[in-house]
Amino acid sequence: MKGLARRWGFWCLVVLTIAAILGERLFAASPGDQVAAPFSKPIWLGRYLPPTMELRLTADSPSATLDWRYSPPSGLSLRVEGPAGETGRFVELVRPGSPPLRLAPVREGFAADGRDIAFKRSLGLPPFKDASAHLFPERGEYVLSLTDGPSFEGSVVVRLEGGRYGLLGTDQRGRDAAALFVTGIRVSLIVGLFAALLATLLGTSLGLAAGYLGGWVDAVLMRTVDLLLSIPLLPVLMALAALWGRGLWQLVLILSVFSWMGTARTVRSLILSLRDAPYIEGLRGLGASSGYILRRHLLPETFPVLLATMTLGVPGAILSEAGLSFLGLSDPRVISWGRMLHEAHSFGAFAAGAWWLLIPPGTGISILCLAFLDVGKHLEETADPRLRRSRT
Repeated sequence: MKGLARRWGFWCLVVLTIAAILGERLFAASPGDQVAAPFSKPIWLGRYLPPTMELRLTADSPSATLDWRYSPPSGLSLRVEGPAGETGRFVELVRPGSPPLRLAPVREGFAADGRDIAFKRSLGLPPFKDASAHLFPERGEYVLSLTDGPSFEGSVVVRLEGGRYGLLGTDQRGRDAAALFVTGIRVSLIVGLFAALLATLLGTSLGLAAGYLGGWVDAVLMRTVDLLLSIPLLPVLMALAALWGRGLWQLVLILSVFSWMGTARTVRSLILSLRDAPYIEGLRGLGASSGYILRRHLLPETFPVLLATMTLGVPGAILSEAGLSFLGLSDPRVISWGRMLHEAHSFGAFAAGAWWLLIPPGTGISILCLAFLDVGKHLEETADPRLRRSRT
């Protein structure tokens, strides 16, 4: 464990696992919710663009001041939340060098959008006029406030749609790309770990049987391994994903079924070197059953090799899942890094220059796979010290 704690891959996996566990708790909105305009840039990019913001006006805080330094927002909406009744109040906007402009009445259930023709008419604008550009025509200090009137328990939410939002911007549906990225960690870890675990269990069982029993059992199993290794993996995965469904656990099962062959060969070769050892022959002479020998003596000998093999097999499962998701053969309801790349490609992120939808998932896949390879390399060197000596 001391040597493992010195590997960068171990701490990278710890950080990613914590982020996957926390998931949606790190963000105010759900990953599937629209939070801003489509293809909004990250908050730290494009300083001339206004950020997406929400202002809440209540009876206790009836006004909000904006030091506007940006171009006009791309959209504007108002809604009244909570009990309000007929208060007789209005939402007013004070613009630099202009008299107050009444935007909307404060009454229960009221909602308006800057694209609504009725809202534009209430402002005295023609139907094709941009309401946001009319309300925020220049830089300066703007004041949103409630007019005097009876008190009410609800609140008025004024939302300004900008061109920037969050750490990684938004996708084509206006969803927070950072929330999607963090959610994708969980899917990659689930697919990689469970597919590698099932493949290891299947490969270990068949490898033990082939190595210890030998004869026709060994011949049939090894010829099956040769046959499966000769089949191109991607077309088979595509066909099975279309046949069995696009669910997450179906994908895990498909990947595990076609990933056990290397483990079976490794375990078989190890068992072949141990089954004729003197202590195994002594156990047979004492009348020990084959199940007892396999369970108590041969299987524990394979644990170090199996741990390294399983860890090194996780990147292959992650890359396979990402490839199938990029091709559109995954469940569209499941958010993964491959799905993010598929939707970015399908909805024109390349043409829109939305690189923040392309680089993070691709980088995440690379870092996660390299982290598992680093940890697996350490476990492999621990199981076989000769590898460490050959490297030095």
